[in-house]
Amino acid sequence: MIKLTQLTGRPIVINSDLIEFVEATPDTIISLTTGKKIMVQESDEEVIRLTAAYRRLCHVEPTNTSKVETQ
Repeated sequence: MIKLTQLTGRPIVINSDLIEFVEATPDTIISLTTGKKIMVQESDEEVIRLTAAYRRLCHVEPTNTSKVETQ
């Protein structure tokens, strides 16, 4: 689960395992495998960073590490 901020400023926690893809249009839109789309304030890079950090916390490495930035 990752904590993000909706465009309204309301915090939201989403299951990062359900993320199908993330778009920056310039707002960040997260498309879930359920078909739902969520617009958030965080950048696409931040969503990737948070998802990778959560997976490390759960001891599950991202499947494509070539696109994940570490800090």
